[in-house]
Amino acid sequence: MTQKRILIVDDDPMIRSLVQAILEGEGYQVVAADDGPKGIEILDSEPRPINFALVVLDVMMPGMNGLDVLTRMRIHSHTQKLPVCMLTGEDKAEDIMAGYSVGADYYITKPFTRQQLLYGINLVLGGQNS
Repeated sequence: MTQKRILIVDDDPMIRSLVQAILEGEGYQVVAADDGPKGIEILDSEPRPINFALVVLDVMMPGMNGLDVLTRMRIHSHTQKLPVCMLTGEDKAEDIMAGYSVGADYYITKPFTRQQLLYGINLVLGGQNS
């Protein structure tokens, strides 16, 4: 069985590296983008159908925040149904509801543990990994 691919979009290099290390340790293939426009560019340049199992998306990023990225993803047919876990320091109820209202599948707040990250990803992916 081929490795499941996950796209990480986060402007913090330490968070990107941490999430990538955790996911690669679980057998996922990881592609990383350091901002919203790069994440969109990666998704738009993918052959159809897109071969990502999931996107891990930060909310607070300069320029194009994660809510804008997710809103754009949900408009386009090639990314409309792609599962998204929001990963963010924004932990107030209204921030979490904003993520769900634009189509997030799960919401993980920073700081997070390895177990929290993997639980959310496994929940969204239906309990299956690589």
